[in-house]
Amino acid sequence: MDTLDELLIRVDAGELGDPLPVLAYIAGQAVEIEETDLNGARRRALLLVAAGGDPHRELGVDDRAVKALAADLFTDERRRQLGRSIDDLVLRARERHAVREAALFLAGDVDLAWRLFSLGLLAEELGE
Repeated sequence: MDTLDELLIRVDAGELGDPLPVLAYIAGQAVEIEETDLNGARRRALLLVAAGGDPHRELGVDDRAVKALAADLFTDERRRQLGRSIDDLVLRARERHAVREAALFLAGDVDLAWRLFSLGLLAEELGE
């Protein structure tokens, strides 16, 4: 069993909270984003977080900074990469009910998955 399978077991068991952002972030690891693009977009998003008040507040998928990061990083090719990666998760999670349902939901709304992935990227930056 590899690390991804172990992670999917934890997601399926509900150990990591809402599976949608977790799976979007996992799927997003297959998206090719140059480090300079990512760093610049994150910096701009962090400025929006700071301008919005408490930088330690919980961010949501519809937060202005998250939407700005999603828009900054968006390309059709990156969206396709995310969609393919979500499709791979659907196949990989056939035996894991909660993961499969969440992955199918994301596959049906790749735009939401893109924003959730962006939320994860921003949360990752805020956590560092």
